[in-house]
Amino acid sequence: MHGNPVAEIDPPKIGSSLPHALSIEEVERMLTLPEKTSPLILRNYAMLHLLYATGIRVSELVNLPVNGCSISSGHVRILGKGNKERMVPFNASAGAKIQDYMDRARPALLKNKPSPYLFVSNRGKAMTRNRFWQIIRELALHGGISKKVSPHTMRHSFATHLLARGADLRSVQMMLGHADIATTQIYTHIDTDRLKSMHQRFHPRG
Repeated sequence: MHGNPVAEIDPPKIGSSLPHALSIEEVERMLTLPEKTSPLILRNYAMLHLLYATGIRVSELVNLPVNGCSISSGHVRILGKGNKERMVPFNASAGAKIQDYMDRARPALLKNKPSPYLFVSNRGKAMTRNRFWQIIRELALHGGISKKVSPHTMRHSFATHLLARGADLRSVQMMLGHADIATTQIYTHIDTDRLKSMHQRFHPRG
């Protein structure tokens, strides 16, 4: 035995493009509907609630058909990458916001024009990804959040918050529509980094 030191194993590295998850308190501030509403405000908050409730991609959100969302059973049917279909549940709070939008806002936006899309623009057309990027930044600023927030931030927050509260990795993988569970494991690394930071901050010998 030469007593060589054991080689250190580097922790998994997170890609620099990965946005930070919001805290639960920050998400709650974003989800709080203002007292003064309009059809566009009801639509924007319904989209935000559904995005955080399901973790779906922005492209899946703006292209969601009316018949792809069941408020009664509380799930959306998503046709994701590679035309793979998945069912993702959402909570009653998101369901109530979608129902309110369907009852009070969508008819006003469509002005009697038909549309297969659940979420429509003020011209009765399908929402664009770029427009929703702008909307979510406006909602973040309205919630007093100065950090850069994108639709992907909400997807990351959804996954991180679920895993931090004990959800199993395979279930989160299915909801996110990841083909490879290794992609989903990135979120466990985020939480590990957060725990390490907390340990260093609060441990007497940190």
